[in-house]
Amino acid sequence: MTNALSPQEVAERIAEVMFANDTASQALGMEIQAVAPGYAKLSMTVREDMLNGHKTCHGGMLFALADSAFAFGCNAYNKITVAQGCEITYLAPGRFGDILTAECQEQALTGRSGVYDVKITNQAGVSIALFRGKSRRISGDVIPGLTPEDPPRP
Repeated sequence: MTNALSPQEVAERIAEVMFANDTASQALGMEIQAVAPGYAKLSMTVREDMLNGHKTCHGGMLFALADSAFAFGCNAYNKITVAQGCEITYLAPGRFGDILTAECQEQALTGRSGVYDVKITNQAGVSIALFRGKSRRISGDVIPGLTPEDPPRP
């Protein structure tokens, strides 16, 4: 190990570095609420420019929020990880002014492949969308030399 950082500290450092380079998430007003190995929680307020023709949050905006939470969750181990496939189910509309929260939780991580579920809720706790992302680790570290030993798996 090249440093004394805990897995949690690594996850936090990765989130800082990735978010600093993530102009798409920044442009949508996303904020990181929490990160941990295999976990991320992001929020975003629905703005007028995010509404579709029905005056509800555009599905692409919901997908982007879920996808960003997925990215922070699966990259938190400091191994460059990309989406292999994603799907989303829309449950209820997001409305102008809603504060949406996307909570990503790792479901499985075996070898280089992972499965992550993201639930988007509004400020009242209403479920807005469910997203499942399948990840694939590729070569390299997000921050070279920052990877601690792998944490024990349950």
